[in-house]
Amino acid sequence: MTAIDLLITSGNGPTECRIAVKALLDILQRQARENNCLCELNMGPMPDAHGPKSALLNLEGEAAAQLAADYCGTVKFLFKSPVRPGHKRQNWFVSVQKIDLDVGEDVEIDAKDLRFETLRAGGPGGQHQNTTDSAVRAIHTPTGLRVIARNERSQHRNKALAVKRLASMLQHLQDRKTVTAKTERFIANRSIERGNAVKTFRL
Repeated sequence: MTAIDLLITSGNGPTECRIAVKALLDILQRQARENNCLCELNMGPMPDAHGPKSALLNLEGEAAAQLAADYCGTVKFLFKSPVRPGHKRQNWFVSVQKIDLDVGEDVEIDAKDLRFETLRAGGPGGQHQNTTDSAVRAIHTPTGLRVIARNERSQHRNKALAVKRLASMLQHLQDRKTVTAKTERFIANRSIERGNAVKTFRL
């Protein structure tokens, strides 16, 4: 079964772009359910009431590849700012990119900075429910990042997958702070392309 990880980010955009990220995550999760895909949402650090700057979304199922292909690129949202009344701008942009979990292998995570919790695993739409607590939530205590892995049947493999996802998120954060970061694998939080949206939503 196809499993894909998507990085959704507001870039260096203002609060309105975080609102757009939150809206897009809702849309993607709803479409995942409609297409019988298992969907795991892993927020970036310190999301506020308006939404996160970035998030990692894992899709698993037969429709996962097509769903990801439909959204990869720049997604445009059209709405008046709810946080800055009178602000003229109404176009807000979010970037979506498929990521390779192996990209974060260069990031070393100290074992003492990790905390694990076990969860009940289940398949898309509640199917193929697993009666064992094989799913794992990994929490990186210094940053507050937390990710869930339930793709594998064993707790051991899910723990390894969760650590990979954490490493990918940490790599993304590290790249944002480095001016010379290579952004072809991770969307740079400074360079969302605004002229070629793959999707447009009006809120």
